[in-house]
Amino acid sequence: MDLQLKGLRAIVTGGTKGIGRAIVETLLHEGASVAFCARNAAEVAEANKALSAAGGKALGSVADVGDGPALKAWVAKAAADLGGIDIVVANVSALAIGTDEESWKKGFEVDMMGSVRLVDTAMPWLEKSKHPSIVTISSVSGREIDFASGPYGAFKAAIVHYTQGLAYHMAGKGIRANSVSPGNTYFPGGVWSQIESGNPDFFKVALGMNPTGRMGTPQEMANAVVFLSSPAASFITGTNLVVDGALTKGVQL
Repeated sequence: MDLQLKGLRAIVTGGTKGIGRAIVETLLHEGASVAFCARNAAEVAEANKALSAAGGKALGSVADVGDGPALKAWVAKAAADLGGIDIVVANVSALAIGTDEESWKKGFEVDMMGSVRLVDTAMPWLEKSKHPSIVTISSVSGREIDFASGPYGAFKAAIVHYTQGLAYHMAGKGIRANSVSPGNTYFPGGVWSQIESGNPDFFKVALGMNPTGRMGTPQEMANAVVFLSSPAASFITGTNLVVDGALTKGVQL
């Protein structure tokens, strides 16, 4: 299937590793130009080098999604460098699973307001695009109560609601908005890799909960994100796509 992404311009937050990195690589493979950001300068430099060697136009910058002015400045720079914005992917999470007040503040600023500010700042360019699309990254923790039912789960649920509201209100302008809710996703250096080595008993329990007998990969999550962001999904908007290998049991109505 031709996703019709050639020549389109995308911005992705948290694009140096895990799901975000896979999203950037897949968009590039499909012919899009991509600007991405992350906080760690060394990781941004490594990603820029590797992605440039692989071909395609990838522009990595250092920016903290939890810093409103810095995020807005990055979006403006990305739009200038790319010549516009067609696709917005809000991927970054604070991974705040604590129940203390600081965790709630961090989750709100990064997960929730990071998504809102990203979309709001990119909106003038999306309104000029012929194929405007927004994809936010939620989580199965926003759908069911699990070990991350504090700020992480609460804000991931709020992101789905926010995104479906965007879809409804922006439909008249032709701007699509969807969310993807990944299940447990394993990659070296990721959260589940750390849990595997630091808390093997809990990792075994989590792994055993998935009827497929395994966790997902960043590429499997990226495939869903890139499809929804593409013109090939032109009549899909207001959807939350769960990619979890049948991990969650609730029926999504």
